[in-house]
Amino acid sequence: MKSTGTFIKIAVTALILILIQPPLDAQTTYTRDTLLTVAKNLMKQSVYCGFVTVDSAGRPQTRTMNPFPLGDDFVIWFATSRNSLKVRQIRSNPSVSIYFANHQVARGYVNITGKATVIDDKELLKIKKRDYWDGIPGWQEIFVLIRIEPEILQVINYEMGINNDPLTFAAPEVQF
Repeated sequence: MKSTGTFIKIAVTALILILIQPPLDAQTTYTRDTLLTVAKNLMKQSVYCGFVTVDSAGRPQTRTMNPFPLGDDFVIWFATSRNSLKVRQIRSNPSVSIYFANHQVARGYVNITGKATVIDDKELLKIKKRDYWDGIPGWQEIFVLIRIEPEILQVINYEMGINNDPLTFAAPEVQF
């Protein structure tokens, strides 16, 4: 009789555990603050990122960029030549994407889509100046700033268990 009672307890416990488990096809939900904190940490580990604009034929164009340090608002800043192709593309279509990842350590990635604006403000450019620009004659006349206002942030972080949806493969995201 003792073994029957033990069996029933084990069976009931197993049933309860099965019932309270999330479905295998469900993505774990994370708080906005958690996703933003994890994303910020990944972004800070990346010196460079991929910056995607859209050309006049509607094709994405990607280049490597070195963003300025990230602020709490997740607005991303770059400097570039005022005559660059990316400046012309942003003026025609401000929709952009920025991709941060360090594939040597494969911790995850952050992708931000948003709207870019070209900022031609010499005083702000002086405030954001990078030390190596001193070696570029006339940098104040060459560079403009690009400001990206985030709209959607997607993040994957393997170490933290923040993974894509097992059915759709969509990354957890934050809407701004």
